[in-house]
Amino acid sequence: MIAEFGKTTDRLLNWALHAASGIVIAIVAVELMPEALKSLAGWWIAAAFGAGGVTYVLVEMGIEKLQSGGEGDGTGMWMIYVAVAVDLTSDGLMLGSGAAVSSSMAIVLAAGQVLADVPEGYASIANFRNKGLPRDRRILLSASFILFCVGAALLSYLLLRGADEGPKMAALCFVAGLLTVAAVEDMLEEAHEANSDNRRSVLAFVGGFVLFTLVSVGLETMAGQGQSGSGGQSTARGAHLQ
Repeated sequence: MIAEFGKTTDRLLNWALHAASGIVIAIVAVELMPEALKSLAGWWIAAAFGAGGVTYVLVEMGIEKLQSGGEGDGTGMWMIYVAVAVDLTSDGLMLGSGAAVSSSMAIVLAAGQVLADVPEGYASIANFRNKGLPRDRRILLSASFILFCVGAALLSYLLLRGADEGPKMAALCFVAGLLTVAAVEDMLEEAHEANSDNRRSVLAFVGGFVLFTLVSVGLETMAGQGQSGSGGQSTARGAHLQ
Protein backbone atom coordinates (compact mmCIF):
# COMPACT_ATOMS: atom_id res chain seq x y z
CA MET A 1 0.00 0.00 0.00
CA ILE A 2 3.00 2.30 0.56
CA ALA A 3 3.95 1.76 -3.07
CA GLU A 4 0.31 2.05 -4.18
CA PHE A 5 -0.51 5.40 -2.60
CA GLY A 6 2.95 6.87 -2.01
CA LYS A 7 5.67 8.04 -4.33
CA THR A 8 7.99 5.33 -5.64
CA THR A 9 11.55 6.01 -6.73
CA ASP A 10 14.29 3.85 -8.18
CA ARG A 11 16.46 4.49 -5.13
CA LEU A 12 13.78 3.31 -2.69
CA LEU A 13 13.20 0.25 -4.85
CA ASN A 14 16.93 -0.50 -4.80
CA TRP A 15 17.08 -0.27 -0.99
CA ALA A 16 13.91 -2.33 -0.52
CA LEU A 17 15.20 -5.17 -2.68
CA HIS A 18 18.60 -5.17 -0.95
CA ALA A 19 16.90 -5.33 2.46
CA ALA A 20 14.64 -8.17 1.31
CA SER A 21 17.66 -10.07 -0.02
CA GLY A 22 19.45 -9.72 3.30
CA ILE A 23 16.39 -11.05 5.15
CA VAL A 24 16.04 -14.04 2.79
CA ILE A 25 19.73 -14.94 3.15
CA ALA A 26 19.35 -14.69 6.94
CA ILE A 27 16.36 -17.04 6.87
CA VAL A 28 18.47 -19.64 5.07
CA ALA A 29 21.64 -19.13 7.15
CA VAL A 30 20.12 -18.65 10.62
CA GLU A 31 17.02 -20.87 10.59
CA LEU A 32 16.80 -23.39 7.76
CA MET A 33 20.32 -24.79 7.31
CA PRO A 34 21.28 -25.04 11.03
CA GLU A 35 18.08 -27.00 11.69
CA ALA A 36 18.82 -29.39 8.81
CA LEU A 37 22.43 -29.91 9.92
CA LYS A 38 21.22 -31.32 13.24
CA SER A 39 19.68 -34.44 11.76
CA LEU A 40 20.42 -34.72 8.04
CA ALA A 41 23.53 -36.12 6.35
CA GLY A 42 25.65 -33.70 4.37
CA TRP A 43 25.05 -35.33 1.01
CA TRP A 44 21.27 -35.19 1.56
CA ILE A 45 21.56 -31.48 2.37
CA ALA A 46 23.59 -30.89 -0.78
CA ALA A 47 21.17 -32.88 -2.95
CA ALA A 48 18.03 -31.18 -1.57
CA PHE A 49 19.56 -27.69 -1.76
CA GLY A 50 20.74 -28.33 -5.32
CA ALA A 51 17.31 -29.63 -6.32
CA GLY A 52 15.70 -26.47 -4.96
CA GLY A 53 18.09 -24.22 -6.84
CA VAL A 54 17.71 -26.15 -10.10
CA THR A 55 13.91 -26.11 -9.75
CA TYR A 56 13.92 -22.33 -9.42
CA VAL A 57 16.12 -21.97 -12.50
CA LEU A 58 13.84 -24.27 -14.53
CA VAL A 59 10.74 -22.33 -13.49
CA GLU A 60 12.48 -19.07 -14.39
CA MET A 61 13.45 -20.47 -17.79
CA GLY A 62 9.84 -21.47 -18.40
CA ILE A 63 8.62 -17.99 -17.52
CA GLU A 64 11.20 -16.38 -19.82
CA LYS A 65 10.21 -18.72 -22.66
CA LEU A 66 6.54 -17.86 -22.29
CA GLN A 67 7.35 -14.18 -22.10
CA SER A 68 9.52 -14.24 -25.23
CA GLY A 69 6.71 -15.99 -27.10
CA GLY A 70 4.15 -13.31 -26.28
CA GLU A 71 3.52 -9.98 -27.88
CA GLY A 72 3.02 -6.63 -26.23
CA ASP A 73 3.19 -5.51 -22.61
CA GLY A 74 0.23 -7.65 -21.55
CA THR A 75 2.18 -10.91 -21.64
CA GLY A 76 5.07 -9.35 -19.74
CA MET A 77 2.65 -8.13 -17.11
CA TRP A 78 1.28 -11.61 -16.53
CA MET A 79 4.81 -13.01 -16.36
CA ILE A 80 5.53 -10.55 -13.54
CA TYR A 81 2.44 -11.88 -11.81
CA VAL A 82 3.60 -15.47 -12.33
CA ALA A 83 7.07 -14.66 -11.00
CA VAL A 84 5.63 -13.16 -7.80
CA ALA A 85 3.22 -16.10 -7.44
CA VAL A 86 6.14 -18.57 -7.70
CA ASP A 87 8.04 -16.63 -5.05
CA LEU A 88 5.06 -16.67 -2.67
CA THR A 89 4.52 -20.37 -3.34
CA SER A 90 8.09 -21.03 -2.18
CA ASP A 91 7.33 -18.95 0.92
CA GLY A 92 4.31 -21.13 1.59
CA LEU A 93 6.36 -24.30 1.14
CA MET A 94 8.87 -23.00 3.66
CA LEU A 95 6.17 -22.13 6.23
CA GLY A 96 4.36 -25.45 5.81
CA SER A 97 7.61 -27.42 6.07
CA GLY A 98 8.65 -25.45 9.14
CA ALA A 99 5.27 -25.97 10.79
CA ALA A 100 5.61 -29.72 10.23
CA VAL A 101 8.90 -29.59 12.17
CA SER A 102 7.75 -27.40 15.09
CA SER A 103 5.32 -24.58 15.80
CA SER A 104 8.09 -22.34 17.19
CA MET A 105 10.05 -22.64 13.93
CA ALA A 106 6.91 -21.80 11.96
CA ILE A 107 6.41 -18.60 13.99
CA VAL A 108 10.02 -17.48 13.47
CA LEU A 109 9.92 -18.24 9.75
CA ALA A 110 6.57 -16.48 9.33
CA ALA A 111 7.87 -13.37 11.12
CA GLY A 112 10.98 -13.31 8.95
CA GLN A 113 8.98 -13.81 5.78
CA VAL A 114 6.66 -10.93 6.68
CA LEU A 115 9.73 -8.72 7.05
CA ALA A 116 11.02 -9.86 3.66
CA ASP A 117 7.65 -9.55 1.93
CA VAL A 118 7.26 -5.88 2.92
CA PRO A 119 10.09 -4.71 0.60
CA GLU A 120 9.20 -7.44 -1.91
CA GLY A 121 5.59 -6.25 -1.96
CA TYR A 122 6.74 -2.67 -2.38
CA ALA A 123 8.91 -3.71 -5.31
CA SER A 124 6.11 -5.70 -6.93
CA ILE A 125 3.52 -2.92 -6.77
CA ALA A 126 6.06 -0.35 -7.92
CA ASN A 127 6.76 -2.59 -10.90
CA PHE A 128 3.03 -2.91 -11.70
CA ARG A 129 2.69 0.89 -11.51
CA ASN A 130 5.64 1.41 -13.83
CA LYS A 131 4.00 -0.92 -16.37
CA GLY A 132 0.82 1.19 -16.33
CA LEU A 133 -1.60 -1.41 -14.92
CA PRO A 134 -4.81 0.26 -13.58
CA ARG A 135 -5.03 0.63 -9.79
CA ASP A 136 -8.16 -1.49 -9.26
CA ARG A 137 -6.58 -4.33 -11.20
CA ARG A 138 -3.32 -3.98 -9.26
CA ILE A 139 -5.15 -4.27 -5.93
CA LEU A 140 -7.15 -7.29 -7.13
CA LEU A 141 -4.03 -9.09 -8.33
CA SER A 142 -2.21 -8.29 -5.08
CA ALA A 143 -5.10 -9.68 -3.02
CA SER A 144 -5.01 -12.93 -5.00
CA PHE A 145 -1.39 -13.58 -4.01
CA ILE A 146 -2.53 -14.95 -0.64
CA LEU A 147 -3.95 -18.01 -2.40
CA PHE A 148 -0.50 -19.15 -3.54
CA CYS A 149 1.20 -18.67 -0.17
CA VAL A 150 -1.54 -20.17 2.01
CA GLY A 151 -2.29 -22.98 -0.46
CA ALA A 152 1.37 -24.08 -0.62
CA ALA A 153 1.71 -23.83 3.18
CA LEU A 154 -1.35 -26.02 3.79
CA LEU A 155 -0.31 -28.57 1.18
CA SER A 156 3.26 -28.96 2.44
CA TYR A 157 2.10 -29.11 6.07
CA LEU A 158 -0.48 -31.81 5.39
CA LEU A 159 2.03 -33.88 3.40
CA LEU A 160 4.87 -33.58 5.93
CA ARG A 161 3.23 -33.47 9.37
CA GLY A 162 3.23 -37.27 9.70
CA ALA A 163 6.54 -37.82 7.90
CA ASP A 164 9.86 -38.82 9.46
CA GLU A 165 12.49 -36.25 10.39
CA GLY A 166 14.54 -36.84 7.21
CA PRO A 167 11.91 -35.78 4.65
CA LYS A 168 11.03 -32.71 6.72
CA MET A 169 14.62 -31.51 6.82
CA ALA A 170 15.11 -32.32 3.14
CA ALA A 171 12.08 -30.15 2.36
CA LEU A 172 13.63 -27.28 4.34
CA CYS A 173 16.88 -27.63 2.37
CA PHE A 174 14.93 -27.71 -0.90
CA VAL A 175 13.22 -24.44 0.04
CA ALA A 176 16.59 -23.00 1.11
CA GLY A 177 17.87 -23.62 -2.42
CA LEU A 178 14.83 -21.89 -3.90
CA LEU A 179 15.18 -18.85 -1.64
CA THR A 180 18.95 -18.48 -2.11
CA VAL A 181 18.73 -18.46 -5.89
CA ALA A 182 15.79 -16.05 -5.75
CA ALA A 183 17.70 -13.64 -3.50
CA VAL A 184 21.02 -13.75 -5.36
CA GLU A 185 19.87 -14.01 -8.96
CA ASP A 186 16.52 -12.19 -9.13
CA MET A 187 16.10 -9.77 -6.24
CA LEU A 188 19.63 -8.37 -6.31
CA GLU A 189 19.64 -8.31 -10.11
CA GLU A 190 16.39 -6.33 -10.11
CA ALA A 191 17.87 -4.02 -7.49
CA HIS A 192 20.87 -3.33 -9.70
CA GLU A 193 18.59 -2.56 -12.63
CA ALA A 194 16.49 -0.18 -10.55
CA ASN A 195 19.38 2.08 -9.62
CA SER A 196 23.17 2.07 -9.34
CA ASP A 197 24.39 0.66 -6.04
CA ASN A 198 25.95 2.76 -3.33
CA ARG A 199 27.03 2.31 0.30
CA ARG A 200 23.45 2.68 1.50
CA SER A 201 22.43 -0.27 -0.67
CA VAL A 202 25.01 -2.43 1.10
CA LEU A 203 23.83 -1.15 4.47
CA ALA A 204 20.24 -2.04 3.53
CA PHE A 205 21.36 -5.60 2.76
CA VAL A 206 23.27 -5.88 6.04
CA GLY A 207 20.38 -4.29 7.92
CA GLY A 208 17.95 -6.85 6.54
CA PHE A 209 20.18 -9.72 7.69
CA VAL A 210 20.66 -8.19 11.14
CA LEU A 211 16.95 -7.42 11.54
CA PHE A 212 15.83 -10.99 10.88
CA THR A 213 18.55 -12.40 13.15
CA LEU A 214 17.41 -10.19 16.02
CA VAL A 215 13.75 -11.09 15.43
CA SER A 216 14.65 -14.79 15.31
CA VAL A 217 16.63 -14.64 18.55
CA GLY A 218 13.89 -12.63 20.29
CA LEU A 219 11.10 -14.99 19.26
CA GLU A 220 13.11 -18.09 20.22
CA THR A 221 13.86 -16.56 23.63
CA MET A 222 10.18 -15.83 24.19
CA ALA A 223 9.25 -19.37 23.12
CA GLY A 224 11.86 -20.81 25.50
CA GLN A 225 10.54 -18.76 28.41
CA GLY A 226 6.99 -19.91 27.66
CA GLN A 227 8.03 -23.56 27.61
CA SER A 228 10.03 -23.16 30.84
CA GLY A 229 7.03 -21.49 32.51
CA SER A 230 4.74 -24.34 31.49
CA GLY A 231 7.26 -26.87 32.80
CA GLY A 232 7.46 -25.06 36.12
CA GLN A 233 3.69 -25.09 36.51
CA SER A 234 3.57 -28.82 35.70
CA THR A 235 6.27 -29.55 38.28
CA ALA A 236 4.40 -27.56 40.90
CA ARG A 237 1.16 -29.43 40.19
CA GLY A 238 2.99 -32.79 40.41
CA ALA A 239 4.53 -31.88 43.77
CA HIS A 240 1.14 -30.82 45.11
CA LEU A 241 -0.42 -34.16 44.08
CA GLN A 242 2.39 -36.06 45.75
